[in-house]
Amino acid sequence: METSTLLVIGVVGLIVVVIGLMVYNGLRERREVDPLEERLAIYAERNETVESLRDIEEQLSFRDRVIIPIVAALSRLVNNLTPQEQLEQARRKLELAGQTTDPATFMLQRIVWTVMLGGLGLLLAIVRQSGFTELIAFTGGGVLMGYYFPMISLNSKIRKRQESIVKALPDALDLLVICVEAGLGFDAAMGKVYEKWDNELALAFGRVLREIQLGKLRRDALKDMALRMDVPDVNSFTAAIIQAEQLGVSMSKILRVQSDQMRVKRRQRAQEKAQQAPVKMMIPMVLLIFPSIWVVLLGPAVLRIMNTPSGGAW
Repeated sequence: METSTLLVIGVVGLIVVVIGLMVYNGLRERREVDPLEERLAIYAERNETVESLRDIEEQLSFRDRVIIPIVAALSRLVNNLTPQEQLEQARRKLELAGQTTDPATFMLQRIVWTVMLGGLGLLLAIVRQSGFTELIAFTGGGVLMGYYFPMISLNSKIRKRQESIVKALPDALDLLVICVEAGLGFDAAMGKVYEKWDNELALAFGRVLREIQLGKLRRDALKDMALRMDVPDVNSFTAAIIQAEQLGVSMSKILRVQSDQMRVKRRQRAQEKAQQAPVKMMIPMVLLIFPSIWVVLLGPAVLRIMNTPSGGAW
């Protein structure tokens, strides 16, 4: 392949990577509020006179003026071209991860990662002057990594969020029990959890309270919270609260029973992990620790055998 062709392909690949990075930056730092409206609100708070919208737009950053509108347009295009089933699956995943990103924006993010890593794989293959098979392997590997990396990252966030909710639930139930037994209502007790803590469960309680204030029934708000988390412990907790509300059972007794059950489950999980520790330790011991011990113990003997003449005595 000629040097000029390699140079052209390299420049094109570099441009693709730069464009991908710019679009990804706009996706990662995309604002929920229009920056122009935000700037107008600042002028209104200061009681300053707005000269013209053109002057305000010129004060915005390059990302707000160029990258974010491009990303919004691309997101709308992806939304129109992507099947609705895939968008619903992405919306469900984002909801479980506790993110407010639009599904079309997430799909665009996957496309950006695919283009970036695919272009990097192609550029690497060209720099190495690889054959056709290696060219396809590098490019295809980059494309696959770019396409699945956002989903793998999202699944990891979902797992971490669910684990944090499971860890925080027993303590939250203890606080709910204390507040309800002190005379507060269940909604006020959830408000105390929301005020005292700053974790995923407290934020979920705060959202439930806002939905109730907007007119949604408590049982519907709790059901929606359980669906947004998909945690078995939360499902059993919300089912018990809804049943207690429907049957007129004392809320403090239900919360006390739920709190005791969650603490027993947390103790059982800790014991399960403790029993799994020896098995998990076998892998680093066999692969890392035992070879080092063998080298330390048998290394001097092997060196002595190698330096001893054949048939000679030690």
